[in-house]
Amino acid sequence: MTGEAPDDTRSRILRAALDLFAAQGYQRTSLRQIAERLRLTKAAILYHFPSKEQLVAALVEPLLGDLERLLDEVGTLPPQRARWALLEGWVDTLLAHRRPLGTLFHDITLIGRGATYQRLMRVALRANEIAAGPDAGRRERVRAVQAIAMCSDPVVFFLDIPPEALRADMLDGARRLLADPPSRAPVPGGTGRRRPGRPRTLEPEQVEAARRMHAAGTHSADEIASALGVSRATVYRHLNQTTLS
Repeated sequence: MTGEAPDDTRSRILRAALDLFAAQGYQRTSLRQIAERLRLTKAAILYHFPSKEQLVAALVEPLLGDLERLLDEVGTLPPQRARWALLEGWVDTLLAHRRPLGTLFHDITLIGRGATYQRLMRVALRANEIAAGPDAGRRERVRAVQAIAMCSDPVVFFLDIPPEALRADMLDGARRLLADPPSRAPVPGGTGRRRPGRPRTLEPEQVEAARRMHAAGTHSADEIASALGVSRATVYRHLNQTTLS
């Protein structure tokens, strides 16, 4: 081993492990390979991380710590503000840890049911409770879990989408699901106000989908509006009203 500080060696091990996990997968990466990449002995790796599972736990730790801090912060807010502060902060936190999260998505379960696993479960349960709000019924609880998933899974399944676009899509999906959009900070060039309720416009691909559903004769105007999460009036504004009966 060299004379560098232990913390520096530990950080190098974590970076090398993440690179190798990303390149060839967790199962096919050995501690010996990590050691060889760093020109260390396997014993040096074991000094810092007695097992690969502990390596995974250490790689998850920064994300987990940030999510716990987010929950502590939003937990002091009124319920409605807390929900949206949580969802926005959740998306931002996961995007900030996008690379390790994407690399370790299928391996996080390998941490077993120790302290890290228990922390992960507590984070998930607290997030679901905040998203559901106080005195939530079954429907609200189910949708809260769905909303957290909508603000989580795309981060690892769409690594090719730029963060800004992915963030907008995930939060839009959560707002549509919960049908309860919050007031937002002023947008440059905008009025600074956001109207409550359903969206008043359709994206081009939604307009095309509405046209296809109408042309197929399988959906009424109300059913199209429900499927797209908008009002009947919005559907009429985008399609030829005389053809929607």
